[in-house]
Amino acid sequence: MIHHVYFSPGMFGFTRLASYDYFVHVERALEARFRKAGQGFVPHVSGVLPTASVRRRSAKLAQLVSETADGDGPIHLIGHSTGGLDARLVASPAARFLNPETSGWLSRLKSVTTMNTPHFGTPLATFFATTRGQQALYLMSAFTVVGLSIGARPLALASLLLNVIGKGDRSIGLPFVDRATDSIVRLIDDARSPDVREYLKAILEDQGAMLQLSPEAMDLVVAGFDDRKDVVYQSTVAMSPMPGPRKWIETIGHPWRALSLSIFTALHAVTADFDRRYPCASIDVFAEKQLPENTNAPPLDETTGGFLHRAFGYVPDLHANDGCVPLRSQIWGRVVWAGLGDHLDVLGHYNDVTPEERIEFRHHDWLTSGSQFDDARFESLMDAIAQGMLGAST
Repeated sequence: MIHHVYFSPGMFGFTRLASYDYFVHVERALEARFRKAGQGFVPHVSGVLPTASVRRRSAKLAQLVSETADGDGPIHLIGHSTGGLDARLVASPAARFLNPETSGWLSRLKSVTTMNTPHFGTPLATFFATTRGQQALYLMSAFTVVGLSIGARPLALASLLLNVIGKGDRSIGLPFVDRATDSIVRLIDDARSPDVREYLKAILEDQGAMLQLSPEAMDLVVAGFDDRKDVVYQSTVAMSPMPGPRKWIETIGHPWRALSLSIFTALHAVTADFDRRYPCASIDVFAEKQLPENTNAPPLDETTGGFLHRAFGYVPDLHANDGCVPLRSQIWGRVVWAGLGDHLDVLGHYNDVTPEERIEFRHHDWLTSGSQFDDARFESLMDAIAQGMLGAST
């Protein structure tokens, strides 16, 4: 049986830039598991605009599926971060913007997997929607491309990011940001090719997703997204603890690690903040339940709460996050994996000890988060996702 699997990237995401694939590690891991199960695996990555509105991104994803899902085998959607919302909107019976003539494949849709997706919004989106936040978003995107592509961390860009995010220096304007980014992307071997600059240009031109991912906006989205019957919805959730003193001590003598850890700490702090009226978590709106004064999180159902307790030893509160998305906002459908990891660790973008003879499989880290994500955790995450997808197809 041939399975068509569609990947939708999220915040800071791309398809292929600077000779690097965003989903390369996930694709390779899932394909190995499907092949082992005697199943065919055909991956497709949606070339969505990184920060465009969810509706525009979903339309591109739907078009890709309609044009490439040949045969009659199962179809699966996997979205990381904002990409999870793309997948949910495409699958939703309420998605009236889809062309009925090109939506016949929906009858073959078997599963929707969301990874670190802000189903209930994220405070970081509210920050990125500000003038200063737009500058930080642009720089973070450039940083991500450079860091993941060549595994190098330019101190100049890291310092500028820390200034924008941490100190909030309003004197930094977009012209200066443009010049700084231009100097950074030259580090990439093929940075002169149009794709890198088009990617960064798209971030400046369309940041609709940042407005839509705010907790206030997602409060309405949750009310409008319907799950499709007979489709398995599964989610994976992760969090990274706020770096402690020991982690900071480890950065002594390593200026990049210190700056990287500072940036992650700033992002983590912004994401940990929440409004009690819009807490980035599922709440019982029909009963008009607000968060009790003596707690930082609404209750979870017994199954999900027990799963998180087994994974972490306790049920995380609303402050817990992966540096971009609150953990409680990542929960949708059945939670099949939970663990320590930052926003891009779960895609395989973490430090490893890959031998030089297997350098093409090397994992490059995104930011120094202190999550201690490793190969064993990544393998268990891929096992959980693959098991859910294969089970949905039987």
